[in-house]
Amino acid sequence: MYDFAIIGAGVTGCSIARELSKYKADVCILEKADDVASGASKANSGIIHGGYAAKHGTLKGRLNIIGNRMFKDLNKKLNFGYRKTGGLVLGFDNHDLESLKMLLKNGIENGVKDLEIIETYEILKIDPNLNPQVKYALYAKDVGVTSPYEYTIALAENAVSNGVELFFNHEILDIIKKDNYLELITNKGTIKTHTVINAAGVYSDSISKMAGIDYFKIIPRKGQYILFQKGTGEAVNSVVFQVPTEKGKGILVTSTYHGNLMLGPNSEEVRNREDKETDEITLEYVIDAARRSLPDFDLKKKLKTFSGIRPTPSTGDFIIKEEYPGFINAAGIESPGLTSSPAIAELVVSIIKNRVNLEKNTNYNPYRAAIIKPNSFDASEVKRRIELTSGDERIVCRCERVSEGEIIDALTRNIDINTRKAVKMRTRAGMGGCQGKFCGPRVDELINRIKKRS
Repeated sequence: MYDFAIIGAGVTGCSIARELSKYKADVCILEKADDVASGASKANSGIIHGGYAAKHGTLKGRLNIIGNRMFKDLNKKLNFGYRKTGGLVLGFDNHDLESLKMLLKNGIENGVKDLEIIETYEILKIDPNLNPQVKYALYAKDVGVTSPYEYTIALAENAVSNGVELFFNHEILDIIKKDNYLELITNKGTIKTHTVINAAGVYSDSISKMAGIDYFKIIPRKGQYILFQKGTGEAVNSVVFQVPTEKGKGILVTSTYHGNLMLGPNSEEVRNREDKETDEITLEYVIDAARRSLPDFDLKKKLKTFSGIRPTPSTGDFIIKEEYPGFINAAGIESPGLTSSPAIAELVVSIIKNRVNLEKNTNYNPYRAAIIKPNSFDASEVKRRIELTSGDERIVCRCERVSEGEIIDALTRNIDINTRKAVKMRTRAGMGGCQGKFCGPRVDELINRIKKRS
């Protein structure tokens, strides 16, 4: 019998798990995929939002601000990669200026600091490669970038190191209410728990309905992105937004944490919650819209395209509440969900404390070591390490300069992984120009060796 069972190992579920691991409790996470961050937590912009866009008075507006201010300290403890860049919302005419003034007012009401409207000279001083026709911009200094899947992995590893159990390939089929606990019927058997926390992303409405709560729907919205080669992110110094619309924050131009230029996303409602396809018409739209912000980027340096599904709630706001004793929804966590995630976790635990006495875990360790070890090897040293036949120094991925030691580290941590994809998310092996053609077989060889496959 678990005290708490969290459904979903995305950024929300893993944040809640880590927060609960600060207390003496039996906690598990149930994830239907074979790894953490397999949904929207993997395929998103990786932006730590400033807090001016979410409507004042909403949970989104409040939790965005709190979460934003937690990332510097979180990164110091968990080593997932975070950089404050500042953000610019561009305006090209007086109509845009009125929209920027509304964002400024909303941001101030939300409690955003270091927020101002600037004009052409100052904009181009901050980001010289932007469209010189830009007239105004809302400048938010607290915007930043992170690697969303590395952040989720770090949360999960730290939670597990503090006693949380993580179960992959466990799909929830039904929820049965008992007198003082709930039974989670999964494809792998039954899990008993005193409290269920629903953090199931695009499926959170289905999970909620199984528990007898059916007042909201999740509207799946697909966003398509274009990712460019490493180093192309130097084209921009800030996260560059356009004036938002009803569908979202518009097409952004940003550098990823690891230095890849990224464009997107669009926003389109889809029926299939597993629809991760991209299409040329939409990608052409993304390119054309992005050129309004950054006119000169080289499509020959395009690395890949991808898409993610956002769990847009019919209520228009995050749904974070205890629906009845023992069932808590953390549902409809769309943007700025990544930014808000540590604050969401604190809110969920505060809700639990209203009903349950939680005793602090005196053995709690908030720290987690990095997997990726940055290096600045010259060409001769890279060549030497590539030619090694084995050993921690051997470079397995030429494009990203990922070492055998880093891959072995990823494979021998407290979350059991055994796929190229899982290694790629933790080390970046396979994320470079050749997209795994060189390192893929070498990664497979290490997986077979470490996992002792026949």
